[in-house]
Amino acid sequence: MRKIRRALISVSDKSNLRFLIKNLSKYKIKFISSGGTYKKIKKMGFECEEVSKYTNSSEILSGRVKTLHPKIHSGILAKRKSKSHKIDLKKNNYYEIDLVIVNFYPFEKTLEQNKNHEQIIENIDIGGPTMVRAAAKNYKDVTVITNISKYESLIENINQNKGATSLEFREHAALEAFGETAYYESLIFNYFKKNSNKEFSRKIIFGFNILEELRYGENPHQKGAIYSSSKNLGFNKLNGKQLSYNNYADIFSALEISKSFPNNKGTVIVKHGNPCGVSIHKDNTESFMLANKCDPLSAFGGIVSCNYKIKKKLAKELNKLFFEVIIGNGFDFDALSILKRKKNVRLIDSRNFKKSSKNSLISNLDFALMQNPDLKKFKFNDFKIVSKVKPSKKTFDNLIFAFNVCRFVKSNAIVLTNEKTTVGIGSGQPSRLDSCDVAIKKMNEFQDISNKEILAASDAFFPFVDGIEKLVQNGITGVIQPSGSINDKEIINFANKTGTVLVFSKTRHFKH
Repeated sequence: MRKIRRALISVSDKSNLRFLIKNLSKYKIKFISSGGTYKKIKKMGFECEEVSKYTNSSEILSGRVKTLHPKIHSGILAKRKSKSHKIDLKKNNYYEIDLVIVNFYPFEKTLEQNKNHEQIIENIDIGGPTMVRAAAKNYKDVTVITNISKYESLIENINQNKGATSLEFREHAALEAFGETAYYESLIFNYFKKNSNKEFSRKIIFGFNILEELRYGENPHQKGAIYSSSKNLGFNKLNGKQLSYNNYADIFSALEISKSFPNNKGTVIVKHGNPCGVSIHKDNTESFMLANKCDPLSAFGGIVSCNYKIKKKLAKELNKLFFEVIIGNGFDFDALSILKRKKNVRLIDSRNFKKSSKNSLISNLDFALMQNPDLKKFKFNDFKIVSKVKPSKKTFDNLIFAFNVCRFVKSNAIVLTNEKTTVGIGSGQPSRLDSCDVAIKKMNEFQDISNKEILAASDAFFPFVDGIEKLVQNGITGVIQPSGSINDKEIINFANKTGTVLVFSKTRHFKH
């Protein structure tokens, strides 16, 4: 290990710079810097050589070209054990640069705060990523630091090695550096992609930041972590144990459903990614009670998502049952006090959560499936009444509610509803007829359906009459489904013979 003799420091984020310079200067390291970083180091009272003086080349093009100089990049890229590299350096009067500390123009922050295209372009860093990539490539001889969070570990390693860094440290730092440049490029790529008319580009690049390493994945023998393309997920945990991989998956499923409802209305209970109870009753406490009644056995140990502020009355009811996670658009003081009595229950404030309009992605092995999210807001003209018996406006509204819930239920979904509340849900079955059986069984087990209007929604068309026939035989008076089956006419005829309301959707909403 060779001691660090020369360091190039150029940082946009100058916080903790004094700590860094003070500790590096103990080892008589020479500093090279430019612009604001140079001025800051000098102002702190430390010696530093400006890049333009070091290279004997002034900054040009309004600062666009500062560090893009052979003297800089030769010093970074030179192999210390290469005789020819040493000869080249000596011949050109260039010096080795052993430490590169760079963070980039704040392009991500600029995107958040600025809509001016020209100013956004000017915040694309060129020199910084170029130096970082050079230093990371030459990690056997050069140390590269790209994040202020690594200053302490850098100083600790230098102290341990008496002015040098270990090869293991440099290799890990190179890994992080290439991750940083790749992430930075992904931000730029996706900015340009967003402004283009091309929906699916020839290549895709995603930049994600780790938010948390999880205790394990879906099962204890699997490792897991959660990443985000933003700095947070849009919701905050107020209480309870660490969220698990499965908790996060269910939270996303629950929020996807509840945020499809009108503001401050709707309760969703989710278990293993599927809703097992949904209600948008106007009274929030009653909404929860009805959602839970749909399938109380499945709801046990599930996740409740309330698309409204949780108050004291509801908190008392929630506390009577076991839920892994309770989500609300905020909690009042009394509700929070009641719910926090259970130390392990996770309380999630989702008031700032917004559904993303970005393309959804499923990734596994060496492939990725991408598609637009299903964000369609249903209107009356998205449907066609095909039966002789016409639904009232109230019935039509209830059918649309059922169909909206149906699109969030996995595989061959059947949703039975009454008064904008689910009374039976069949999901995840290989046959649509099987899903009918499951939904009917749930309804008969937990509901009293006498003298009630029970409506059904199917996420895709019934291929044969047997499915709708089973529903009608069990008290269903109206069905909503996509059209498209070669047997649509038979199903319409059956509806007319039995006096059943039948509505066709012009779009299919299947969730695999």
